[in-house]
Amino acid sequence: MHTTSPHQPRTAGAFAQQLSSTPRGARLARLLVAEGLTAWKVSPGVAERAVQITAELAANAVFHGRVRGRDFRVTLTRTPGSGGVRIEITDARGEQLPTTPPYPEEPSAEAESGRGLLLVEALADRWGVEPYPPGGKTVWAEIEPTHSVRRPAPGRPSP
Repeated sequence: MHTTSPHQPRTAGAFAQQLSSTPRGARLARLLVAEGLTAWKVSPGVAERAVQITAELAANAVFHGRVRGRDFRVTLTRTPGSGGVRIEITDARGEQLPTTPPYPEEPSAEAESGRGLLLVEALADRWGVEPYPPGGKTVWAEIEPTHSVRRPAPGRPSP
């Protein structure tokens, strides 16, 4: 089995890891981020939201951004001085961009998917998508410790 070790940038407040585009890779991304946040002693509120966002974005990378034989990457960066973090998930499907607000239609109550980005939107202070040449994309989310979870607009289901 081929494994890679985490890439450690010069600052102790950042790391990146390439993972297989499988459900196991998505689970490892979540666990890796949780472990990094614990080591950095990030506040529990920031850590909890970051782990939930990582789980959603990594699952999306595996199920919607997967290209056979290509991995996805998780990057976690600590915001200097603020206690916040930035999560980036990079996958190989740059032509398939996530829908940003306003959403075309809300998922039905019976739908088994379609709520992940609503959750990211509620938990993150900011999030977005950037192209990752030559053909991928990076979905990112930033979390600050002063954030309060946004409530959905009237008529919109809670994430």
